[in-house]
Amino acid sequence: MHPEQTLQETAPWFRLLDPAQQARVLHDAQYARYPAGALIERKGERAHAWIGVLDGLIKVSVGSPDGKMASLTGVPSGGWIGEGSLLKHEERKYDVVALRDSHIARLPEATFNWLLDSSIPFNRYLLHQLNERVGQFIGKAEYDRLLAADARVARCLAELFNPMLYPGISMRLDITQEEIGYLARTSRQRTNQALRTLEDARLLRVEYGAVEVIDLEGLRRYGI
Repeated sequence: MHPEQTLQETAPWFRLLDPAQQARVLHDAQYARYPAGALIERKGERAHAWIGVLDGLIKVSVGSPDGKMASLTGVPSGGWIGEGSLLKHEERKYDVVALRDSHIARLPEATFNWLLDSSIPFNRYLLHQLNERVGQFIGKAEYDRLLAADARVARCLAELFNPMLYPGISMRLDITQEEIGYLARTSRQRTNQALRTLEDARLLRVEYGAVEVIDLEGLRRYGI
């Protein structure tokens, strides 16, 4: 599928724009493909674009000088990140890395700011997204400290099925146990055990290279 068509079909904010705004977005957007493990955006570099995942799976992570890494969140197809850095005109506070081969869209800063100035629906969408993102990170800070591995895996998966941040996602997501482990910060073996426990609780169904959610609210509340 052509990247412009993919953007139109997967970006929920695109449908909120008028025809002239849509035309400029399609003209200005830039596209690139990244293999698994590739660095898409580097911590400390000035943010110049809004980042969208047309296809694939990426992670947002931070690292310490001694090499320790912590995943902040995963972003599946249809998700857009980095608006905070653009709004504050600052350097990115995190690395963005492809967990699998990913097709990435970049909306240049100038176009992003023009939409802010010209589209009330776009502004409203961003407000809802920022509010949801704040709640997501507050919750993650809490469960990373307080919850056991099974619950961390449950919450990690629930984040990826967030209908506000990733409205195009169905209840089945192509994701491997290794990728889930990267995001939940659990070993592959421990991730496998957690998924079996959640499957036994009838919250999800594990498939080869995929997970189908049966009870999203149950995943969000698991371990409370």
